[in-house]
Amino acid sequence: MSSTEPDELELHIIELESKIAFQDDAMQHLSKELLEHQKQIKVLQQQVLLLAKQLQRQDQDEMMPQDQEPPPPHY
Repeated sequence: MSSTEPDELELHIIELESKIAFQDDAMQHLSKELLEHQKQIKVLQQQVLLLAKQLQRQDQDEMMPQDQEPPPPHY
């Protein structure tokens, strides 16, 4: 075996360690982003539910029986 073989092996190990470190960093970043998106989705879901309830209330208010509706303005 030549004397350069351990150096090549060491460089290969360093390269692999660098790739692993990059992947770990990327996974942490993606995990943080996913958590933020989940929080945003939860807020948006709550807002949609609130809007749906408001629309239901508005629809119920608009559906008065005709005898309870006020007369048109020209009367």
